[in-house]
Amino acid sequence: MKTPVIPVFFAIDDRFAPCLSVAIQSLVENASEAYLYHIVVLHQQLGEVHRRRLAALADGKTRIEFVEMRQRFEGISPHRMGDNLRPDCFTLTIYFRLFIADMFPEYDRGIYIDSDICVPGDISRLYCQPLGNCLIGACPDYSIFDIPPFVNYTQKAIGVDVHRYINSGVLLLNLKRLREVGLGSRFLELLNKWHFDSVAPDQDYLNALCKDQIRYLDEEWDAMPSDNRPALAHPSLVHYNRFAKPWIQEDVQYGDLFWRYARKSAYYADLLALKEGYSQEQRERDRHNIELMVARSVAIAQLPDNMHQVFDTGRDYRLRPVSALEYA
Repeated sequence: MKTPVIPVFFAIDDRFAPCLSVAIQSLVENASEAYLYHIVVLHQQLGEVHRRRLAALADGKTRIEFVEMRQRFEGISPHRMGDNLRPDCFTLTIYFRLFIADMFPEYDRGIYIDSDICVPGDISRLYCQPLGNCLIGACPDYSIFDIPPFVNYTQKAIGVDVHRYINSGVLLLNLKRLREVGLGSRFLELLNKWHFDSVAPDQDYLNALCKDQIRYLDEEWDAMPSDNRPALAHPSLVHYNRFAKPWIQEDVQYGDLFWRYARKSAYYADLLALKEGYSQEQRERDRHNIELMVARSVAIAQLPDNMHQVFDTGRDYRLRPVSALEYA
């Protein structure tokens, strides 16, 4: 009997290779032996040295493939995206996840994960979560629940209640359904037509387009460090979201899990050097950028042509509901 394959997608450039090494190390170490794992690294200018070091993490149950992304993004500029306040600054890699369904027609289901994570649980359990007819499975973005301007932003700018606004760093993808509704092409149409301003472009588009077609997953699959939420006793996947990253900050919640796997990584020395070299000036810049993000969220929520206003006034549409497709 043929062993089933689980496709797992990441998207990086050179700067995130050390983090991806930790992510893959933890994923491979804890994954069930009942499956094979096809790890696909979608990248923008990932150097040969990084590819060799990451490829060495493959074992008997894991295949690692590198796919360079270019042509789809030639017409998309940083100015149009307007997202240069995140800790990785502007990078096209945040959009790669929107095209996975079209690029890999051999798969009907898959997992997308950001590289700033570790996986202390069995990733096959995430893959086997029920989706039904939903387009994606994801966790609410708990990291913004206690930030009133962001709460207002999800409702007034995206048109999604904050408790149903998902974090796009961990996605269980119904690739078959996403192809049927044309997520990638619909995104490009809207990007070129409306040029929506947003705080988290990839995440905001997914929330707006997939509204009411999302299966909400347990927090164990996207546990994010927070000063205002107790740590989960046994997270299956930890996502060091935004600025809460143990390789640049001290005393980050779940940081011990990251360093447990980082010590086994070929990039351990690089990660230690990165943390040691992260200056007070850079930390001040991070704090300033958070303030700017909050200010932008307030301004965007008041725009007459934001996603909420355009979709909920009928000037344009999100995606056709999968139930409608079934009876078309």
